[in-house]
Amino acid sequence: MSATLKRILKFYFVGAIGIVVQLLVLTGLKSGLKLNYLSATLLAVEAAVVHNFLWHERFTWAERRSRAALSRFLKFNLSNGAVSMMGNVLGMAQLAGVAKINYLLANFISIGGCSLMNFLVSHRMVFLRPADEA
Repeated sequence: MSATLKRILKFYFVGAIGIVVQLLVLTGLKSGLKLNYLSATLLAVEAAVVHNFLWHERFTWAERRSRAALSRFLKFNLSNGAVSMMGNVLGMAQLAGVAKINYLLANFISIGGCSLMNFLVSHRMVFLRPADEA
């Protein structure tokens, strides 16, 4: 198995757990606290982004760890976080808001639409080898 394929599998393994985190937070905020579904989506995405960063730093790209963890977190949040937030809010607005699909299903579909872009951004811009970081 190639190194890239192993990394992709790790990325999606972490992402799958992140989906659970996101859907649980979304459910708690929307159904439990009665927040608007778009506000709840933004907060749930951020919870998943933080979760995913911590695991990607320690598992997916463990050999690329560096002392620049805070800088990486900011890059991850500004890149993957931005892709995820825009993709999820746009997806939720269309699927849950316009098409009236259940908000959890709409969110799951929205997450899927962001996943490949998030891997590419992480692999090529965020989790660089320490010698490659600027």
